[in-house]
Amino acid sequence: MRIRDVKIYALSAPLSEPFAYSQGWVESRGACIVEVIGEDGTSGFGEAFGPPKPVAAIVAHYAPELIGSDAFATDEIWQRLYNRLRDHGRKGLPIEAQSAIDIALWDLKGRALGLPIYRLLGGPLRTRVQAYATGFYRKRAGDPLKYLLEEAETRVASGFTAIKLKLGFGIEGDIALCRAVRKLVGENITIMVDANHAYDATAAIALGRQIEDYRIAWFEEPVPPEDWQGYRETKAALKIPIAGGEAEFTRWGFRKLIADRLLDILQPDTCAAGGISECKKIADMANAFGVRVNPHVWGTGIGMAAALQVLAVLPHNPPGLFPIEPVLEFDQSEHPFRMEVLQEPIVQRNGWVEIPTGPGLGVEIKRAALERFRME
Repeated sequence: MRIRDVKIYALSAPLSEPFAYSQGWVESRGACIVEVIGEDGTSGFGEAFGPPKPVAAIVAHYAPELIGSDAFATDEIWQRLYNRLRDHGRKGLPIEAQSAIDIALWDLKGRALGLPIYRLLGGPLRTRVQAYATGFYRKRAGDPLKYLLEEAETRVASGFTAIKLKLGFGIEGDIALCRAVRKLVGENITIMVDANHAYDATAAIALGRQIEDYRIAWFEEPVPPEDWQGYRETKAALKIPIAGGEAEFTRWGFRKLIADRLLDILQPDTCAAGGISECKKIADMANAFGVRVNPHVWGTGIGMAAALQVLAVLPHNPPGLFPIEPVLEFDQSEHPFRMEVLQEPIVQRNGWVEIPTGPGLGVEIKRAALERFRME
């Protein structure tokens, strides 16, 4: 099947209440959605993790390369697009744009063949995944310790058995939050923490040693993504598993993180690191080095569906009768069109999410939402 057309939807919507993570305030949510259309009219959709307008411009730059191409030749197209901007963009926005195109091609292929992507990738190894609730951002007003504890109660009451706290707002405050949440939720709820690279290695180690006794499942992005030595020092100093990788791109970007065992848990974002094609390669490479993989997810239901297709085929690491299963990041912060872009939302029940079994991504797109939230 040849590619007939490429459509780009740059989406955005303001938040009713801005929220902050350690690096700044979020005033709106955005997404760049890409539709690749085959010669028979079949469409596939993908999403890019990144600012919608710049990513959309790069997709538009790639589009002429796609028209007339074999829609099933995902690896050939991936290499061709990568080489197109290799001298200018081996990380960041060009790879995010390429991720959306790659996901859309896999969706198109699956729809044309009537199979979910995980079948085309050789799976599934699992049909559902445990979800953890991401949230716990800061508000402009109120006592964080009060409203974040209320949020923890809400997430547990809604069925989540794992939650991820946002840190990076000062060591003492971070310690107090971890202590209070653990006391509130008890020992049976899994707690992860994410500093969004707010600290250097010295501060991250000091914080990590103070919260180790609260049974933290992983410490995510303790230091900036460029600080590989900082990751090495933090990982060596703490008992808490160290996670990261949402700000890394392609198999080449992840190569040193994996080969040098700088992380215990890799978190490539399917919508950023190179799409489904590249994230499967990254995961297989990590498996060969005994490094776990849990994809980062922070977009719409399209991006979540792509991550679920990858999660369905992630190899057990290590293998055995009682393997450590990968988990799904399920963002609970405000997002006006997260699930509005889908005909049927992806939901968690009792802390678990079923992997969609329909063709392609397994979800149907609500075109009216793409137009409703489209930027001018």
